[in-house]
Amino acid sequence: MKKFVTIFLIALLTLCVAFALVACDNSKTITVGASKTPHAEILNVVKEKLAQEGWKLKIKVFDDYTTPNTALDEGSLDANYFQHTPYLDEFNKNYNTNLVGVGKVHYELFGLYGKNVTAEQYKASEFSKTGKTILIPNDGSNLTRALFVLQDEGFITLRDGVSATDTLTVNDIADKKGNTIHDVEAITITALLAESDSGTLAIINGNYALQAGLNASDDALAVENANGDAAQLYANIIAVKVGNENSPKTKALLAAIFSQEVIDYINAQYGGNVLPAFTVE
Repeated sequence: MKKFVTIFLIALLTLCVAFALVACDNSKTITVGASKTPHAEILNVVKEKLAQEGWKLKIKVFDDYTTPNTALDEGSLDANYFQHTPYLDEFNKNYNTNLVGVGKVHYELFGLYGKNVTAEQYKASEFSKTGKTILIPNDGSNLTRALFVLQDEGFITLRDGVSATDTLTVNDIADKKGNTIHDVEAITITALLAESDSGTLAIINGNYALQAGLNASDDALAVENANGDAAQLYANIIAVKVGNENSPKTKALLAAIFSQEVIDYINAQYGGNVLPAFTVE
């Protein structure tokens, strides 16, 4: 009996040590939810730097724009990296979450693409900007961006008084100029465009365009003005739960990201389709 008790106590002690090690490991693990491209790729650049500081970076890849925010709010993530501030603000309002941006990392070119439509054809004077089928993302902030791109390109006219900081819907189009506008899930647009008739147009989020092998500089018929307010307003951010803005994990993550190494990687890897949204002094 004594021998059994001794073995039991040794086993119990071993389990306690194991659990303590796991707890210790988790305290030094930063779990970040991210879109596959370019977000997770950029995060992979800072893994080694964080490791040198004693941190383990765990990246969870998400395909949609909802789950990474609900996971962050519920506590299974320490941060996420996939969205811009207007989208986050709208999400907080609609889902009653308490998330906040803590740093702008990059801006993705937001482009208009066409099925079997070349840039030369699009620029030609005989190209008609009426009677087209156009796919756009249906989440409020990106839908707003898409509508302003379409207005800038002459496909629609928006009602008077709206601005890029408003959350618009297709009902804010005053004149569709004979075009048919379909607002659909952003993740589905590249596939829908591929299956559409020739001449169909689509506005595609930067990360989904990159995942589909599209290059905004070469393949897009038109892009959002990256030299204006869009680059700052729609810069993709690191988000955390309110209260964790200055946590050790958040500070370590931001210190690793906001580096010349990340700037150089973005500039070299994405050929101008992704632009750094920060500078290093």
